[in-house]
Amino acid sequence: MNSAHPLIRPFTGLRPRSEHAAAVAAPPYDVLSSDEARQRAAGKPWSFLHISKAEIDLPPEVDHYAPEVYAKSAENLKQMIDAGILFRDATPCYYAYRLVMGEHTQIGLIAAASVADYDAGRIRKHEFTRPDKEDDRVRQVEALNAQTGPVLLAHPDSDEAERLVAAATSGTPVADITADDGIRHTIWLIDDSAAIERIGAVVSTMPSLYIADGHHRSAAASRVAAARRGKSCPDSAEYFLAVIFPARQMRIMDYNRVVRDLSGHSVDYVLKAVGQRCTVTASAAQVKPERTGTFGMYLDGRWYHLAIRPELVPTQDPVRRLDVSVLSEQILAPILGIDDLRRDTRIDFVGGIRGLGELERRVNSGEMAIAFALYPTQMSELMAVADAGEIMPPKSTWFEPKLADGMVSHVLD
Repeated sequence: MNSAHPLIRPFTGLRPRSEHAAAVAAPPYDVLSSDEARQRAAGKPWSFLHISKAEIDLPPEVDHYAPEVYAKSAENLKQMIDAGILFRDATPCYYAYRLVMGEHTQIGLIAAASVADYDAGRIRKHEFTRPDKEDDRVRQVEALNAQTGPVLLAHPDSDEAERLVAAATSGTPVADITADDGIRHTIWLIDDSAAIERIGAVVSTMPSLYIADGHHRSAAASRVAAARRGKSCPDSAEYFLAVIFPARQMRIMDYNRVVRDLSGHSVDYVLKAVGQRCTVTASAAQVKPERTGTFGMYLDGRWYHLAIRPELVPTQDPVRRLDVSVLSEQILAPILGIDDLRRDTRIDFVGGIRGLGELERRVNSGEMAIAFALYPTQMSELMAVADAGEIMPPKSTWFEPKLADGMVSHVLD
């Protein structure tokens, strides 16, 4: 443990006043296209989309990575502060954050997480990052001198950590909104010095934290911190904005696959080839896999239940034993010729939040030829991959509910 930079620490959050929280809160910047963001922010001058996707306030032909986009983002942030929509807490705090989606509830901690521990691998990753997306986040942070998009982290089982954070939810929230998608976001201030000290002490004993979503944001934070070291800058850049949930409370949905064509094969050939690797059972209903090692396949207007032959699963390898890997190695690559999930334009990915009907729609429309429904990756699987220092295949996890942007930001001063 780096005593100079504890694993987490409280910070003076920049946040909307309670009466403006509903007007400010916005979907994460990376789940909306610019056109969707422009529509969502129409008539909403205080939507955080004006900061997280400032290209919506510029002509459509402007490149989304152009300098004027980041300048507009900074201008919009200043305007919201000057208008009193956003304000800064006077003393360093933690914040409790509760998400409610239907019957699902999870309660986490908003904190500043250590870049040093990220660099050292104590805050563990499981995805590759793209340089262009890292560059975008670096420019955004530098333009705003703030981190506005939180990194979603998970912590190992800890009854005490859960109890300490949940205790804060008995008070009056500083923000309580229900977003357009029906998800309820509630935030409480944790400013009691004893509670702050105890929470920090409990989290500091954890061997690792795990990045669930936000690999580009954490990588950008590391780059900003490295660039500012030795320049008499405040050490706030040595931390990044994070929301930390208990791993056992987090919900990963299925992340399904659709393929544009059958690689020149007939339907009968595909069924026969799949049958050499799986037990194939035709189904009159949609097939939602009920356990690992099973898949739904939609082909030629019909659903099939697939169960992979157990001897084909390399159970000792934390990456290759994932259902997303098994599907790629046993069906997508050898039968359909999909060898590179990152670059092959014949494959697309459909988050489980859209339902199995979306798979049917895309195949029935003729846009795609075949679809596969997967059992969701489990948090234990994600953590095993991260612990091994390995990388998961693209589009392995789809976390729901999503965090909201704009609820609390981390200023670097």
